[in-house]
Amino acid sequence: MTKGLGNGAPRELGDVVSIIGPGMKITGDCESDGTIRVEGSIEGTVKAAKSVVIGKDGIVIGDITTQDAIVAGRVNGSVTAESRIELQASCRIQGDIRSRRVKLEEGGQVDGQLHMGAHIQQKSDGRAKVAAKPQDNASQTA
Repeated sequence: MTKGLGNGAPRELGDVVSIIGPGMKITGDCESDGTIRVEGSIEGTVKAAKSVVIGKDGIVIGDITTQDAIVAGRVNGSVTAESRIELQASCRIQGDIRSRRVKLEEGGQVDGQLHMGAHIQQKSDGRAKVAAKPQDNASQTA
């Protein structure tokens, strides 16, 4: 689905931002081809093709899978960001974090393991796994 921009050009689904506003509570899974911004609360998994933004008062109880993530609120579950994750000073995460790049501001709290680097890959069940590092050909021919 595309939406016009007023100048006749359609907007791509990846440009769409879905907002869970303050005071709003969702029980169930959320999935988007664009960005999901959470200012309320979600109990369930959150999957967004582009990014997930958890505002300062946002709460997610469940796993998050996305390309990029910015977390200022609370997450009780694992966070997998294929490209990068930014953990702001007010964030509180109880769960594992998997991403190629991580930015953690002073004051941010994480209770879980951190897996980072270019070897993070997505499993078929939506969770990340650490891929084996490729061996060079010289060591394989021994």
